Amino acid sequence: MKSPYFEDAVEVILEREKRYDELAYYFLKEALNFTFKRVAEGNGGELRHVTGKELSLGFRDLALQDFGQGAAELMRGWGVHGSADVGEMVFLLIDEWIFGKQDSDTKEDFADVFAFDDAIVAPPHTDPTEETPGDGPVRE
Repeated sequence: MKSPYFEDAVEVILEREKRYDELAYYFLKEALNFTFKRVAEGNGGELRHVTGKELSLGFRDLALQDFGQGAAELMRGWGVHGSADVGEMVFLLIDEWIFGKQDSDTKEDFADVFAFDDAIVAPPHTDPTEETPGDGPVRE
């Protein structure tokens, strides 16, 4: 079910911000739900706030799950090249009161988590708190 509030917020953002395709925002919303579900499964079924890194990895993993090897090309077409772009979109939605944040949350939490050009080389993993070779510094 689509949320009219979300749709309206995306329209407002797109009037002033042209970097990201409308579909990128809708995919981000799906990725947030995917990440909440993943975190809850690892937290005894309890929901909690997700970190920038967790959401970034959820976004990447869902893109790879849904679009496979074509994920990087599709996301680039939407203007999303890596985790820093995910953070930019998150904060645009925060500015419209659609997503919430804690005082400690910053755009920097999304920096250098992944780049799509590198993401298709390393397979997605299910524990976003576990460091893997594919999680190291990447180029944006």
